[in-house]
Amino acid sequence: MTRSLARNVANTVAVVVAAVTVFPIYWMLLSALKPAGEIQSAHPRPWTLHPTLEHFRRALGVSGFARYFLNSTLVAVVVVVGSALVAFLAAVALTRFRFRFRTTVLVMFLVAQMVPIEALTIPLFFMVRDIGRVVPGVGLNTLGSLMMVHLAFSLPFAIWMLRGFVAAVPEAVEEAAMIDGASRFTVLWRIVFPLVAPGLAATSVFSFITTWNDFVFAKTFIIGTEHQTLPAALLVFFKPDENDWGGIMAASTLMTVPVLVFFVLVQRRLVSGLGGAVKD
Repeated sequence: MTRSLARNVANTVAVVVAAVTVFPIYWMLLSALKPAGEIQSAHPRPWTLHPTLEHFRRALGVSGFARYFLNSTLVAVVVVVGSALVAFLAAVALTRFRFRFRTTVLVMFLVAQMVPIEALTIPLFFMVRDIGRVVPGVGLNTLGSLMMVHLAFSLPFAIWMLRGFVAAVPEAVEEAAMIDGASRFTVLWRIVFPLVAPGLAATSVFSFITTWNDFVFAKTFIIGTEHQTLPAALLVFFKPDENDWGGIMAASTLMTVPVLVFFVLVQRRLVSGLGGAVKD
């Protein structure tokens, strides 16, 4: 009886937490479908009797919306792929090799995650400006600057996560493959890499979401509109006299769709990946 009561309490808490988490998404979608008069009503209702797609048409009709979408997609894909590959190699090195200051390096990865982004924005602006003078393509007003900065912020978390997955792979498996004639490169990419795929999925979700939703770096490093990313499209609906909340909610809903699609594609590996991240 006690076990049944505990299970019911746990299920109730889970339902409440799920409802609190999903409610903002539901309200965003509902506001995107509501007519303008209902959105700003003094007595808002959790439903609408007159749904409309006008806000979505207006959001898709924003000048440069397709270009913003492609820019965001390109930056997110490069960051996800780059962080996964670099983090995988770094995690293998930190797990399999013993060298001085290894623990210090791991601690520094955690410290890097504790620094607020806002505290680094201005120093990064000058750093990106100076790097752009030496290396073309990664300076101000380029997508390369966003890729470089997001890679730097994604790698510490990705390396720390993947280290647990690499440590969970028995070294005997690698040794057996090498005895059979496999090279170090073959063992790395044919054996270790597939076994840590759940961890790669988990870190990829983190990298994708943080890069896709970035607004601070995009507005700091991108000056013009040609290389601007999708979050900048939201600024079109903010007016000096009155904000277009229907357009804001519609554009936000469209921005959420790629995140949901990416999550659905990796959800199976993500579930097992979150469990493996605590292994050492």
